[in-house]
Amino acid sequence: MSRIRDGESVTPLRTSAPGTSQPASFSQRLRIHLRIARFDHSIKQVFILPGIVVAMSIARTPWSTTLAWHILLGLVASTLIACSNYVINEILDAPFDRLHPTKKNRPAACGLVHFGWGYAQWIAMMIAGLGMGLLISRQFVICAAALWIMGCVYNISPIRSKDLPYVDVLSESVNNPIRFCLGWYIVTSSILPPVSLLLSYWMLGAYFMALKRFSEYRQIGDAAIAAGYRRSFRYYNEESLLNSVVFYSAAAMLFFGAFAMRYHMELILSFPFIAWLMAVYFGLSFHAESAVQNPEKLYREPRLMIPLGFCIITLIYLLYVKLAWLEAWFPRSGS
Repeated sequence: MSRIRDGESVTPLRTSAPGTSQPASFSQRLRIHLRIARFDHSIKQVFILPGIVVAMSIARTPWSTTLAWHILLGLVASTLIACSNYVINEILDAPFDRLHPTKKNRPAACGLVHFGWGYAQWIAMMIAGLGMGLLISRQFVICAAALWIMGCVYNISPIRSKDLPYVDVLSESVNNPIRFCLGWYIVTSSILPPVSLLLSYWMLGAYFMALKRFSEYRQIGDAAIAAGYRRSFRYYNEESLLNSVVFYSAAAMLFFGAFAMRYHMELILSFPFIAWLMAVYFGLSFHAESAVQNPEKLYREPRLMIPLGFCIITLIYLLYVKLAWLEAWFPRSGS
């Protein structure tokens, strides 16, 4: 039976939790195992799209049928890799999820998942994702494998980085630059993505993830229960989490500024819209049952979608224009 001892998981010996029942038929079992893949989280693959757009802008890649086909393949492949990570997360986190006010209703936490099937599903989805990636490029496959490996690092002992304070946020948010690279290598393999932009993307992801931790911590309320649910919460409090949020936001904008000045100075005009988006997201983290804890539901937040829309439109426009007067205002060193 799954249980928690001193904040650590004990490997489940049953496929169900006490007091729960298994699905009665194959079709019910199949629906449960499709559910733990969390296909509804596929919206997160939008983090691949900036890599596609920036690569097309910098590499001057024209639109083509081949590119469209590669984009479709890339999105499906990355979704399969992400779903593989969700499956192992669901299985290994079941004992802890039973202590969470909402995650206790997940299929594995309710004892509805057959762990043998789950492990097979985890590997099969990874193989399918990497196999599809081979149709795009070797670099894409390497990045897809990195995304899967980081899922293992995050969820599986003895590393299980999600249990380590600050490392949990940084190791989960590193998936942001990996997804950016997936988008980049869908478009081109002849040039490398800018390091400054990858670092900015990483820190922006850490900003979002730290606010998710903050929102979770506030909602649970009881420090002892929070520590039982997530081991890293033993070392966090609201103040330390908000301090980290400030650091990540500052670092994200610093590296984005470095990218803009080096590659496309016009992008500095997007700063007010990005700051607006980050401020709205920050405010949402204080709300009970906030969508900040469930990023796949953020599209339901009109307060967030409005600044996000402005950001997307502004960034895409500025990537494809040249403003001579801006160069005069901010001359490059030595020019």
